[in-house]
Amino acid sequence: IFKICKYWVDMEEHVAFLITVPTTLAIFLTIFILVCIESIFKKLLRLFSLLIWGCLVAMGYLFMFFGGIICPWDQVSFFLFIVFVVYTMLPFSMRDAVIASILTSSSHTLVLSICLSNTAGHTEPLVWQILANIIIFACGNMAGAYHKHLMDLALRQTYQDTCNCIKAPIKLEFEKHQQERLLLSLLPAHIARVMKAEIIQRLQGPNCGQAENTNNFHNLYVQRHTNVSILYADIVGFTQLASDCSPGELVHMLNELFGKFDQIAKDNDCMRIKILGDCYYCVSGLPESLPDHAKNCVKMGLDMCEAIKKVRDATGVDINMRVGVHSGNVLCGVIGLQKWQYDVWSHDVTLANHMEAGGVPGRVHISSVTLEHLKGAYKVEAGKGQSRDSYLKEHSIVTYLVINPKGERRSPQLHCRPRPALDGVKMRASVRMTQYLESWGAAKPFANLHHRDSMTNENGKINTHDVPMGQYHFQGRSERTKSQKKRFEEELNERMIRTIDGINSQKQWLKSEDIQRISLFFHNKTLEKEYRATTLPAFKYYVTCACLIFFCIFIVQVLVLPKTAVLGVSFGLAFLLLSLILIICFAGHILVSKRWGTVASCSLPWLPNSSTLDANKPWIRLVLTMATTALILVMAVFNMFFLEDEKLITVSAPNISNESAYSVHGQTTQVSDNKFFLPYFIYSCILGLVSCSVFLRINYELKMLIMLAAVVGYNIIILQTHASVLDDFSSLTFSRPGVLKDLKTMGSVSLFIFFVTLLVLARQNEYYCRLDFLWRNKFKRECEEIETMENLNRVLLENVLPAHVAEHFLGRHWKNEDLYHQSYDLVCVMFASIPDFKEFYTESDVNKEGLECLRLLNEIIADFDELLSKPKFSGVEKIKTIGSTYMAATGLNVTPGPEYAQDHDRQYMHIGTMVEFAFALMGKLDVINKHSFNDFKLRVGINHGPVIAGVIGAQKPQYDIWGNTVNVASRMESTGVLGKIQVCSCSLLLSPDHVN
Repeated sequence: IFKICKYWVDMEEHVAFLITVPTTLAIFLTIFILVCIESIFKKLLRLFSLLIWGCLVAMGYLFMFFGGIICPWDQVSFFLFIVFVVYTMLPFSMRDAVIASILTSSSHTLVLSICLSNTAGHTEPLVWQILANIIIFACGNMAGAYHKHLMDLALRQTYQDTCNCIKAPIKLEFEKHQQERLLLSLLPAHIARVMKAEIIQRLQGPNCGQAENTNNFHNLYVQRHTNVSILYADIVGFTQLASDCSPGELVHMLNELFGKFDQIAKDNDCMRIKILGDCYYCVSGLPESLPDHAKNCVKMGLDMCEAIKKVRDATGVDINMRVGVHSGNVLCGVIGLQKWQYDVWSHDVTLANHMEAGGVPGRVHISSVTLEHLKGAYKVEAGKGQSRDSYLKEHSIVTYLVINPKGERRSPQLHCRPRPALDGVKMRASVRMTQYLESWGAAKPFANLHHRDSMTNENGKINTHDVPMGQYHFQGRSERTKSQKKRFEEELNERMIRTIDGINSQKQWLKSEDIQRISLFFHNKTLEKEYRATTLPAFKYYVTCACLIFFCIFIVQVLVLPKTAVLGVSFGLAFLLLSLILIICFAGHILVSKRWGTVASCSLPWLPNSSTLDANKPWIRLVLTMATTALILVMAVFNMFFLEDEKLITVSAPNISNESAYSVHGQTTQVSDNKFFLPYFIYSCILGLVSCSVFLRINYELKMLIMLAAVVGYNIIILQTHASVLDDFSSLTFSRPGVLKDLKTMGSVSLFIFFVTLLVLARQNEYYCRLDFLWRNKFKRECEEIETMENLNRVLLENVLPAHVAEHFLGRHWKNEDLYHQSYDLVCVMFASIPDFKEFYTESDVNKEGLECLRLLNEIIADFDELLSKPKFSGVEKIKTIGSTYMAATGLNVTPGPEYAQDHDRQYMHIGTMVEFAFALMGKLDVINKHSFNDFKLRVGINHGPVIAGVIGAQKPQYDIWGNTVNVASRMESTGVLGKIQVCSCSLLLSPDHVN
């Protein structure tokens, strides 16, 4: 409107302008409205970009041809603006942006060259100006491509970090669920929660905000429960059967049998406590009291006998079930530091064990206490348990045998008589058992782990194809796995689309929980401080690009300015200063060679580290940024103050000799040779502003202040100090200059447009940089949580299994259809018990019904466990604790094979290690006796020989070893002498140094 009012008398000269500008604005407004419609914008993105670019180019040519006389500097700033916008604001690919920008700049150069070659009277100044235009466009293309390349990298990194941040919580959720399932498969929930918190605290380190434990005792995770029933069950005849089994058959049989018992326990509201060889015991009434606990245990015992009867009838194998049940009170929990196993202790537990030992195969043997809790639910007969067990006789325990209501009562002799299998005449008993038990389909140990390690690939990035979703119940079924992957991928894609759609330049103006709307500062001051202190390895490239822009400014001014001493000296000094800054930034790369590095270390010891300092120290970067940009901005106009103040004159055509002449529409205008450079000062100022934008990761507010100061300073020069020079130039160059040809007006407008454009770009770049930092920070925290969860899972698994067995289940090649089992030719097994603890253990109000006695036992076992962390006992593997008995073995962490068998010395080395470990246990116990004023003695039995190791049980996976070697070691302990280690004669020959 202002332009129309000012030049209303010359409407005929501005018809094209008045038609083009409103038309273009209408097109831009239409595109803007369509862009706001997301569905249309995404489909027509490329078309919109081309349309905007075409409109801008059309406007440029209309301004050039319909604004009056054509000059070599005509619309250079506008076409430079188009080039920069194509790279930085239009959604072109890099290839398309390069093509569009080159077409824009080359078309401007070509059109001007053709038009002016026919009208100019003297071509030499024209050539220099065209070359200067080419340098300006080349600089614009370089700066635009540089900006687009780094922004594409930043956006790609932001996208990658965003994807990681979306995937990380899913993996974290999975890891937490895995950890929860694993922990609950080992321990009841009420104890697992407390122990989980302690493990996490231990993994996070001592300085994690928790109060330091000043208690000298280890934590005791034991609780007292009343009114429960305890069931002990033993498979009669299994020892003979196991002796004929291969390792695989033995582990499969045990897993199937105890898996079936676990299912029976679950159906009858019982909790399996532990598996001891072929002995199984459980409790009803834990962790919550149940009124029918006695009925549950008796029903479970009957179901177990029925299950074994079916096996015996189907296979003809002579096995049976002996079950004992007693009701009372228990202390339940976990003791020790390693190989946690949930266990129960009390006199009632001991009595239940003897109820099983004094029972009858195929029958459920109960005490009078249990009978009272049954309240007539089952018929019973006299058990006569005192005649079969001395403990029952000593304590005058009256026992009963439960009559199975499902069938007639059978005598023990009938139960022991096997029925021949129809197809088992030619098959071993173990094979018949294995084939039959496979039909039960018991779950495999750790089947729910489902390749947990495969969630991360070799580069540490999350593998989305193996992250399960939904309820995470895995049974290794391919169809189910495929559907879970499909559901996960769909949900992941939806979450990624929602999140990434939210990452756009408009979001920086909306309210955010993390970033302030106006300043873009983080609300979290600590996060803001971390962001500003972020290392910036690319800073040297920022300085390099700024120096290239300075070099372009120098070339432009050398081409068009008079060759004066001031020009040479000023740019020479500027080059020295910028070279020094470049050397500081690249010192670490320049001084790579040994010779230069030695020289620099001697003369300038600070120089080799300077490039590291400017990358790591924010204040050094700020100083170098301000120095570089200030120098470039000043040099853009410095030589303008040293021009000769001479008037421009118009001369007649015949006198044109040393002047440039441009003719359009019959008008001829002459310009003094030393004044056609004035527009190029303005273009140098624009390039100076562009140099500020190449410092992408430098603070937005600093760049804004520098550019604002530069624009204000430039406008003072254009509109005040040198206004008369520019006015004279415009009036004498053009007979009647319009707005588009007025150098002063268009110079100020161009600077303002570039200032706003670069300010928007700087803010957008700052927003994306901060967003990327925010995603990285979140991803880092979530990765730390994931690492903690993974470590927790590993600690839990290695607390159940030996390290080499845990690696088997954590490995990528493990299939959850496989049962782990391994046979060893030579393993040394130790049982170490404290027989005096049975007399020490009492239940009274003074010791909290036996709780304080267990606290002492926990200290003893924990001290024993601490010995395992010593390097010399790294080969000792704790198997379990049974009451006050400590079971361990050596030789389990070796790899069986012919190579190991040939190394005789190494093969028997671990036997001596076990003997040393036994003596160390005695030493630990002596120290505890001294502090607790007790006189406990350790009774140790050691044996070596072949064993079978394996993992059984899906609900509570348990690592154990079986074989005659284990049985003999147990007998060596039970028949040993207090304070002594009993070994067999063959072990004595292998470790003569330890014989007293």
